[in-house]
Amino acid sequence: VVRIRGDMNDVFSKGYICPKGSTLKQLHEDPDRLRRPLVKRDGQHVEVSWDEAWDEVERGLTRVIDTYGRESIGAYLGNPGAHNLSAMTFNRVLLGALGTRQRFSASSVDQLPKQVSAGYMFGTAISVPVPDLDRTDYLLMLGANPYASNGSLATAPDWPGRLEAIRARGGRVVVVDPRRSRTAEAADEWLAIRPGTDALLLAAMVAAVFEAGEADPGEHLVGHLNGVEEVHRALAEFTPERVERVVGIDAATIRRIALELCRAPRAAVYGRMGTTTVSFGTTASWLVDVLNVVTGNLDIVGGAMFPLPVAAGPTTRGKKGVGKGFKIGRGKTRVRGFPEALGEYPAALMAEEIQTPGAGQIRAMVVVGGNPVVSTPNSEQLAGALDSLDFMVSVDIYLNETSRHADVILPPPSHLARSHYDLALLNFALRSVANYSEPIFELPPGVPDEWEILARLAGIAQGLGASVDPSTVDEVTIRSMIESAVRDDTSVIAGRNPDDIYAALSGPANGLLRGPDRILDLMLRIGPFGEGFGVNPDGVSVAMLKRHPHGVDFGALVPRIPEVLRTPSGKIELAPAELIADLPRLRTSLDHDPEQILLVGRRHLRSNNSWMHNIRVLVKGKPRCTLQMHPDDAARIGVADGSPVRVTSRVGSVVAPVEITADIRPRVVSLPHGWGHSKSGTRQSVAREHAGVNSNVLTDHEAIDPLSGNAVLNGIPVSLAAVAGE
Repeated sequence: VVRIRGDMNDVFSKGYICPKGSTLKQLHEDPDRLRRPLVKRDGQHVEVSWDEAWDEVERGLTRVIDTYGRESIGAYLGNPGAHNLSAMTFNRVLLGALGTRQRFSASSVDQLPKQVSAGYMFGTAISVPVPDLDRTDYLLMLGANPYASNGSLATAPDWPGRLEAIRARGGRVVVVDPRRSRTAEAADEWLAIRPGTDALLLAAMVAAVFEAGEADPGEHLVGHLNGVEEVHRALAEFTPERVERVVGIDAATIRRIALELCRAPRAAVYGRMGTTTVSFGTTASWLVDVLNVVTGNLDIVGGAMFPLPVAAGPTTRGKKGVGKGFKIGRGKTRVRGFPEALGEYPAALMAEEIQTPGAGQIRAMVVVGGNPVVSTPNSEQLAGALDSLDFMVSVDIYLNETSRHADVILPPPSHLARSHYDLALLNFALRSVANYSEPIFELPPGVPDEWEILARLAGIAQGLGASVDPSTVDEVTIRSMIESAVRDDTSVIAGRNPDDIYAALSGPANGLLRGPDRILDLMLRIGPFGEGFGVNPDGVSVAMLKRHPHGVDFGALVPRIPEVLRTPSGKIELAPAELIADLPRLRTSLDHDPEQILLVGRRHLRSNNSWMHNIRVLVKGKPRCTLQMHPDDAARIGVADGSPVRVTSRVGSVVAPVEITADIRPRVVSLPHGWGHSKSGTRQSVAREHAGVNSNVLTDHEAIDPLSGNAVLNGIPVSLAAVAGE
């Protein structure tokens, strides 16, 4: 690799590229990146052949399943899977083959509350409105820092440029955050909220809109909306005056912002990590869209709009405008009885499910592309739990803080040897865009593709043995998907001969596609812009995208109500019973002590959770794992800039150098997420040089949003103390 740069001709990015993307060269060449499987022998990881590794996987998984049953297997899927076509298409196959309900993922330390609230309101967990940045006049952002993260659950290149364009055309950007982040610096107004009180602020804004008589969802929602009056009644008590003490923003400002949203020609409210990784994450996520509705800004150009993904998905499949709706609780955790959400249990509860004896105790783990020992609550507890397992297998490119516990590590090939399509992220894109990248390099001889690793794991879990051919699993998977599509009366290929569809996907004329590319091709061809297997010859397919290497743009967001809805009523459910029932709990938070010191996380442009900290160009320079603290708090505990400070929570304690800054609220401190690379038994030399401390030693595994199961990573009560001599 000579150089990686943005594609100036790309229809969406126009050449914009994140620093993390431009360092794929360094990731590809990283000597610490695993090229061969590792097996733990006598406590040490040693390189072995792929055949040896598969034999070890078969022995370990089969032994646990035969002895304790399939519910004794746990699975954890990490954040990198959302950026990975192989994982997006074959993780589900693996989970199905494992046959266990003990499923966990990075979703429950991230965006799950937004998907749960969207499911209740609009019918599916993918029905997430996104701000129409390019056409709005007013943007209210809560707990989001796109100058560092480039936005999430709202996919668009160059968020900073798009925000600056709002202001350049006379619009207004308001940021709500306990820290004056880089995004807040560039905004028209920064509101320094107390961590974890976003739901109270949003409830007060909704109440203020109703109180002023300016609640008006708009004519376009007439007949498509349930629960307006119920929301009015339920939120009336959360007046700006009642919440201002706890929220930390005065009542007059709360009212002003609420009415500015009503009176702007086009406005949108957008909430992200700061609103979801808190104890009222689902309630706050719901109230973001309630506020969008009552201010007349849902499903209008320049407001909060529903993406139209090019690949078929939950919001484009099935009967338009009506569906089964959304529910959680199809299962409960064994120890604490916590309900399932989106097919998984809270990641914060993995440790207790491993450590608590009894029927259904997790005895083995399969971890795919994740580092939960760094990224999930009470990390020390989880590390101890993983040590007690009978067997563990990790699919990972590094020997890191989590995979060091594995008996077998199966490394996927370089990212540059895989094809790519943003199957997950384009569900939330600000334009209907499709962009496919072919592999840059051929796989080295004897090295399996990532999808083949996942498929072979699935085959072993199904009892097909270590020598199972991944193509066997692939064939069963694609056949099943075709059968489902032709049985769907609303599908473009309803009633067609499955063999004909299979031949069109798999034959020489289509390049003999296999694995993720073939699955993607099916999803593209039956999607809203698809080729339809002859129905729309000019429509999209993998072959068509190969002819357009800079991508294809099918246009800006368009209003989608009512066809986008998949609720049983066929309407927006503005007052879901589950969300209304959480308001008494929200009311009790009005009694919280505003003097309590609270810990929050933070993002950096050159950091992606824990998994790119071994790239020197991304971690070089001034240390970033510092404890940010307001000068008043530093003076109170008697520390100078750079001094060590001990931070203690209910479950743990760490020492970090303090960074004194006025860009944070008093009585709030901040540690970045994803650090703490000092564990023995890892092989990440650069990360170890820049180890930092793990903020999740401090997060509490018992602090969970009850509506979604999401961990509370922000707003953690802590105490501070100067450390002499360290």
